[in-house]
Amino acid sequence: MFHFLIQSKCKLCSVDLPVNTILLNLTTFQNEIIQFAEYSKAGYLCYMKRIIYASCFLLILCFSACRTKNKTVGKAVDMTVSIPVVGIYETTKARKTIVKTAHKWIGVQYKYGGNSKEQGTDCSGMVLQVYFEACDLKLPRNSAKQAEFCNKIKENEVLPGDLVFFATGHDPSIISHVGIMLDNDNFIHSATSKGVCISRLSTPYYQRTFRMFGRVPGLK
Repeated sequence: MFHFLIQSKCKLCSVDLPVNTILLNLTTFQNEIIQFAEYSKAGYLCYMKRIIYASCFLLILCFSACRTKNKTVGKAVDMTVSIPVVGIYETTKARKTIVKTAHKWIGVQYKYGGNSKEQGTDCSGMVLQVYFEACDLKLPRNSAKQAEFCNKIKENEVLPGDLVFFATGHDPSIISHVGIMLDNDNFIHSATSKGVCISRLSTPYYQRTFRMFGRVPGLK
């Protein structure tokens, strides 16, 4: 085939060419191409094998990481959360309003002695403001006085909007923290480290510091 093409070219151009030499060079070049193709094929297969092995290794690592992450999340369920996770029971309009109003405070920074969304609030300041905004009920300013103001209730009597009190200071007999119950476990409060957020009463820390549930007089 090469011989025919070269002869035809020679006739067309009227030029004497060393056909045998050209054929020899073409044959050598053809053999080199074949060898290169075989070498490239082998290299390509080796390269693809490495990619497959690396992909399998990465998949195994990802699977292990996902399992580890899921275990970690499972262990952290009892930690303080900062998102609304509460459904409001079939209860009074006033209690629903308290819960909805309290949710609007989520994310407000903690400030000792404060009671505003703009500049921050402490636990009792938030409770005072929520009750006043939602029900026009006035509560004492600090958590200890709020506990004295409330009627003490049992755990099975707790409804959304009732208060929960803790002794988080050095003296376990003195109430120093308050929150608003959202259901039988979750409550909203202003934490010194996170500001206003939702936490779970079932966590060890709050179980240890819990002191009482209270119901504000006049709340139905």
